[in-house]
Amino acid sequence: MMTRRYWLAVSVGSAAVGFVPQVLAQQRVKAARILTGFMPGLPDAVARHVASQMKDYASSIVVETRPGASGRVAVEAVKNASADGSVILLAPLGFMTLFPHIYKTLGYQPRDFIPVSTVASFATVLTVGPKVPGDVLTVADFVGWCRENPRNATFGTPGVGTSLHFIGAMLGRTARFEFVHVPYQGGAAAHDVQKGEIASAILPIGSSLGLIRAGSVRALATTGPRRSPFLVDVPTMAEAGYPELEDVTWYGFFVPAKTPADIVESLNDGIQEALRVEEVKAGLAKLSVEVDAISKADFARLIASESDRWKVIVQATGFTPSD
Repeated sequence: MMTRRYWLAVSVGSAAVGFVPQVLAQQRVKAARILTGFMPGLPDAVARHVASQMKDYASSIVVETRPGASGRVAVEAVKNASADGSVILLAPLGFMTLFPHIYKTLGYQPRDFIPVSTVASFATVLTVGPKVPGDVLTVADFVGWCRENPRNATFGTPGVGTSLHFIGAMLGRTARFEFVHVPYQGGAAAHDVQKGEIASAILPIGSSLGLIRAGSVRALATTGPRRSPFLVDVPTMAEAGYPELEDVTWYGFFVPAKTPADIVESLNDGIQEALRVEEVKAGLAKLSVEVDAISKADFARLIASESDRWKVIVQATGFTPSD
């Protein structure tokens, strides 16, 4: 299995290296909409923080949630929108890098979009609750317990076919034990871990952070390439002996493929300016995500690299693509 290449070393604002606009010459878009593919929650909160500081791009920006078909409704809506910069997609990279490998048919392809800029990233965390004995404190301990208690070796995630589902599947495959997946809607798995309904959960850090800090669940490892600033005492999967489980979820902005280059540049400039505002940084930190912007060229390369990586992972787990 391919080891994930991490891009965090590229600093915020590198998309504008050699060119930092002081004032945009004009607003290229009068009104814009940012679409997200989920119910109100993390994605639209990220979008609102960034959009609040993009007034030089458009006189008004409205954030709309378009849930449905695991996020594909919003993606297809942006694909079919006018390519004039007025309709923008904020989405996790999995929509472009993972979905092509888990659905037999998609109403879109990554080539239907221009990747403008990443804006934020976050690692996920493996937690256990009262169903697992209190002396299980490490991933190694948990793997041993799962082997001895196969009927209870369960993990919850936000759903089948998500990146978190595959992280759990790869943990079971790599450590050679049967790890049973229990899909949920959103972050509800965290509460069932707390109640002892399931043994563990693999969720975004923000979904479990409050329960971890309250001592209701125990964090065993995070999936980032380095320790999370939100859980500095929790080791990474690599530190726990599973470097192949390194993974970070990225959120980025996309526009329809035929959007003119000058509008794409204007949008990119607006995003980079917004991400330099302390209020935006602080707002994203409260969501337990890190500001993370890379150049447009690196963004395109990241999508290609991640698509190759997820293709290998999906095939290795034996997952059967569905409609």
